[in-house]
Amino acid sequence: MMDLSTEYLGLKLKNPLVVSSSPLTESVENILRLEDAGAAAVVLPSIFEEQLTLESNALDRDISRGTESFAESLSYFPAYEDYRQGQDSYLGLLRGAKSRCSFPIIASLNGATAGGWVRFAKEIEQAGADALELNTYSLVTDPFVSSLAVEQGIVELVRQVKQHTQLPIAVKLSSQYTSIPHLARQIDEAGADALVLFNRFYQPDFDIENLDVIPRLTLSRPEELLLRLHWIAILYGNVRAALAVTGGVHSAEDVLKAVMAGAQVAMTVSELLARGVVQLTSIQVDMVDWMEEHEYRSIDQMRGSLSRRSVPDPSPLERGNYIKTLSSYTLRPAGF
Repeated sequence: MMDLSTEYLGLKLKNPLVVSSSPLTESVENILRLEDAGAAAVVLPSIFEEQLTLESNALDRDISRGTESFAESLSYFPAYEDYRQGQDSYLGLLRGAKSRCSFPIIASLNGATAGGWVRFAKEIEQAGADALELNTYSLVTDPFVSSLAVEQGIVELVRQVKQHTQLPIAVKLSSQYTSIPHLARQIDEAGADALVLFNRFYQPDFDIENLDVIPRLTLSRPEELLLRLHWIAILYGNVRAALAVTGGVHSAEDVLKAVMAGAQVAMTVSELLARGVVQLTSIQVDMVDWMEEHEYRSIDQMRGSLSRRSVPDPSPLERGNYIKTLSSYTLRPAGF
């Protein structure tokens, strides 16, 4: 029998298909549907650092205003629980999913600084999460903030969360770093249990009629996978942390490529949003068919077979790819 099982964040998974943080994982009913369709685990929607900060700051401001008057006036302000609505809803989703699902539930925190993350990471742990994904999406606009400061902040965040919880920690990175291998090594040494490559960079559009900048969300495309494969193949074997691909995973072939590059899991969501949760089942069937045709017995057997350290010629993963790609292009005949 074909063995699709893998291990990620110390968790034994029945296959390498994990559903990324998205609207698909924001209700227990949806999560149950994903489990029934064959997902091995899910990542809950992220709770954002800004949410935690706003709730905490609002409480502090109201209490401070009360101290300028009489102690009794504190009773006129909203209760502490009102400020925790976002946090408590999140923890409620986590507890509900854990009580009704049998596969791993991975929580997600999104931000860029340590701040109150350690405290909420503890609450996530107490609520029963199997692991925690730190989504480090950050866009630096201050010209006085150096790349070194940004990277050190991420490393310190990982170190602090690891020191204060027993949860396995995955760190989701963007691709916008000068030296991804160096940052990956630092995060690895800080104790991260997995690296997730890559966060998608959502870019706003310009409304020239109303002179406004508007958010724009587009689903991933299969060609986005190439960047992920490139860096997974380079990092495989050079960090202790497990590796996960997210972005551009739409088919069984995409999952198999991710594993051959060196990933433990391949995360998908755009394909499911576009074509339905049933695609999880179709992807697994196609994976098994391909593996049987090519005489593979397990996922582990193929892992890393196309990584930088395994291929006979690693130059396509290095500068050689740049040179060969540009040299291969030729113009069409005159009159094009």
